[in-house]
Amino acid sequence: MQEARTARALPLDDLKRIVGERNVLWRAEDVMLYEYDGLSAHATPAAVVFPSTTAEVSKVVALAVRTGLPVVARGAGTGLSGGAVLTEDGLVLGFSRMNKILEIDLENQRARVQPGVVNLDLSLAVSDAGYYYAPDPSSQKACTLGGNVAENAGGPHTLASGVTTNHVLGLEAVLADGSVVHTGSACWDHPGYDLTGLLTGSEGTLAIVTEITVRLCRKPEAVKTLLAIYDAVPDATRTVASITARGITPAALEMMDGFTLRAVEEATHAGYPMDSAAVLLIELEGLSEVVDEEAGHIECACLENHAREVRRARSAEERDLLWRGRKNAFGALGRVTPNYYVQDGVIPRTRLPEIMEFMEDVGRRYRLRLGNIFHAGDGNLHPLLLYDKRDPDQCRRVTQASAEIIARCVELGGSITGEHGVGIEKNELMPLLFSEDDLALMRRVKAIFNPEGRLNPGKLLPTGKMCGELRVQASAGG
Repeated sequence: MQEARTARALPLDDLKRIVGERNVLWRAEDVMLYEYDGLSAHATPAAVVFPSTTAEVSKVVALAVRTGLPVVARGAGTGLSGGAVLTEDGLVLGFSRMNKILEIDLENQRARVQPGVVNLDLSLAVSDAGYYYAPDPSSQKACTLGGNVAENAGGPHTLASGVTTNHVLGLEAVLADGSVVHTGSACWDHPGYDLTGLLTGSEGTLAIVTEITVRLCRKPEAVKTLLAIYDAVPDATRTVASITARGITPAALEMMDGFTLRAVEEATHAGYPMDSAAVLLIELEGLSEVVDEEAGHIECACLENHAREVRRARSAEERDLLWRGRKNAFGALGRVTPNYYVQDGVIPRTRLPEIMEFMEDVGRRYRLRLGNIFHAGDGNLHPLLLYDKRDPDQCRRVTQASAEIIARCVELGGSITGEHGVGIEKNELMPLLFSEDDLALMRRVKAIFNPEGRLNPGKLLPTGKMCGELRVQASAGG
């Protein structure tokens, strides 16, 4: 059997002594499953190690330091920025066996979990008691809480309740020298520096999280889901600003254009109208009286902006079906194209009409088909650029088109990413947002936690080594 190659000596016997022989993979046919994440960038690990405890993680990291091996932490591999992909020969630390819910404290609305716990499984574990975990990425059936912490993941229902960082109270983490630290606590307003906030969203470049304390939310008394249907995309985008101008913050406010919703409907039969130009999927949560009143105001806002119809889900089953369509949208588009590149730019929601017009122009100029599905309420865009990565000319055009879209997002006062993270996809674009002094400060912070750069090297901060073609070639979803 062929073994994965590495430029450095691989301490297989030591790794097996730490985690057990069955918890170390090193043969090429075994580690190839860990070459990529949702970004589809490829790099072969020297070995994949599956720890079961924090102590084992600490020992593996300390061993990696002694032998000069980089270490990349990996959850479910659903990330879309290459955060779980090696950029140098080294170890992948897989957390699929650290997947226990360690404690549920409903009285204090807390839970303590290992990083390999699947996002949705936590909500299911407390659902019967009337609670849930708010951040809900589209991949919540597969993605892990450790990965969510690394990328500061969001989701459709984080418009009102916030993203991962707003729900993480404390962390246990292993530093680059193998030492174990604890940040935050189960209490609010913990004194000292906000190291929990610093580590959340650091993409594994500062520490490896081995335990997470999260906040649980009570299920709302009432939920209403509306589907607003439009014959023109600008009408849908103007509605978003109109809703927020009325002082209403929905739990979720999603948008799909006509091309995307037709692909979704053909795949999921969720009840989306096949002949519309766009739809808004709007959800309200709260007290029954408030939700009823706000639903009426939102319906008026939609009709004032020329929605041809506003539907209300009549049952929990109908609501679930509408959301199933939304959360399976990326997969549905995979049925109509060999590959697609998912972008993740952010703009102020008042600039939605402008950016949608710009993206339509980009598609025309680069002869590319674009589908749009995004978190309209917080301006987090997810344009999907459809192409065939076997065609070098299409790869070139996707590269250039995506760069224009991201640059325009920044020009409009936005950001290069809203929830997917920077990883290797956008690290060379960080200078669009930050000055050299800003980036130098970030490097100094990283050097304190990760002085030799062994933890997830080549991510988040610019390296000057990756060209745009490689970045977007690697970013092809399929």
